[in-house]
Amino acid sequence: MGYTLIRVAALLVTFGLLGASALAQADKPNPRDSAKIQDCIKTKTGRNWNWENCLGIVSNTCTKDEASMTPSQVMDCINREQLVWDDILNETFRRLREKLDDTRRTKLRDMQLTWIVSRDKSYGFLMDYFDGSMANPMIADCVNRETGRRALYLLGLLNGAEGK
Repeated sequence: MGYTLIRVAALLVTFGLLGASALAQADKPNPRDSAKIQDCIKTKTGRNWNWENCLGIVSNTCTKDEASMTPSQVMDCINREQLVWDDILNETFRRLREKLDDTRRTKLRDMQLTWIVSRDKSYGFLMDYFDGSMANPMIADCVNRETGRRALYLLGLLNGAEGK
């Protein structure tokens, strides 16, 4: 239930249907976690950038002793990182949207909505496929990775639009 509420709130913020103050009442990313991921992105920029190496840098550190952790503790670690990727995704979407004409804005929105449907179908499959207590951490990890990948994809588009 909480996961769905956060996902709906993130979607509404992404498309400007809910004010930023409403999201501020939900979980916010830890500034240190944000700085760690932003620093990683900056160091992986250039001719041979490899931003995907930044995926997991917060959650993997937090879950280094995963075998001794409960599934909810593992999920908490993963969710810490996902909050950062959600923030990057929403900000990048907003900035990219501002650079586009009306036709391309509509196409960007449609592309994102299609991605959200695909992402959600993947999670639904995982929930059905992996039954039991491990399903939730696996889904949280998938949500984190896919949100991060999408944020990086949009960041690449934005950097291209800005001539970087």
